[in-house]
Amino acid sequence: MTTASSASSHPVHVPDGEVPADVYLPASGTGPGIVLFQEIFGVTDYIRGRAGDLADLGYVVLVPHVYWRVGDEVVSEAADGLPRAMELLGKVDWEAAVSDGVAALSALRDHPAVDGPVGLLGFCFGGGLAFNVAAVAATAGAGPDALVSYYGSALPTLLGLAPQVDAPSLHHFGLDDDYIPVDTVREIEAAVTATNDDVTFVTHEGAGHAFDNPSPVFHHAGASQEAWAATTAWLAAKLPV
Repeated sequence: MTTASSASSHPVHVPDGEVPADVYLPASGTGPGIVLFQEIFGVTDYIRGRAGDLADLGYVVLVPHVYWRVGDEVVSEAADGLPRAMELLGKVDWEAAVSDGVAALSALRDHPAVDGPVGLLGFCFGGGLAFNVAAVAATAGAGPDALVSYYGSALPTLLGLAPQVDAPSLHHFGLDDDYIPVDTVREIEAAVTATNDDVTFVTHEGAGHAFDNPSPVFHHAGASQEAWAATTAWLAAKLPV
C-alpha cells in the first residue's frame, strides 16, 4: 500500500457548511474519479494510503472527512482506540453523512481534473455509507458509475435500498467476521444481486472484519492482497482509466 503524502484540500459545499475533503491526483493530472469513504477511525494514514494507491492507478480521488460535524478526529486503529471510534460513530447523523456523500459525488464530477466516470469506494462504515449514497444519488438520477464496498457494516440495515443501487458493484466480506455473521453475509448477497445483474460478490475464508486495515488487530494479509487485486481488476473493467 502506498503512503500518500501529497493531497490538496477541496472542501465540499453543503447547506450547513463545508465538508473538509482531500483530493489526490494521478500522475497524468486527470482521470476518472473515485470518492473514498473512511472507516470508523476517521481519515487515517491507512485511508490516505489507499487514496494514494487509487491515484497511482490513474484515478482522481476525493476523500471527504465524514466526522467533520463531530470534530474530524482520527482515532488509533489499535484495540484501545475502538471504544473511542464507536463513540464518535454514535454521534454521527447518518442522514447528514449520506447527504454529504451525495454532495461529494457531485463535487467530484464537477472537479476540473475528472475526465470520465465517477465511482464510490468505502471501507467498513464507509462501505455502508457508499451503498446508501449510491442509492440516494441514483434516485435523483445522478448515481455513481461504479460502487465498491468492503465489508459494509451498515448494509444489514440498508438492504431495502438495494433495488435503487443500479450501478455495477463489487462487495467484499470476510467469512470470519465477528460483526457480520456468515448468514447475514448471505442475506446481503441475496439482496444486492436480486435486482442488479452486474454485482460481483467476493467472500474471503478466514478473514475477519476490516481485514484490509494494516493494523495487527484486523489485518489478514492473504485476504487483503486478494481483495485489492480483485478490486483493481474490477475497477479497470468497470471504471477504466
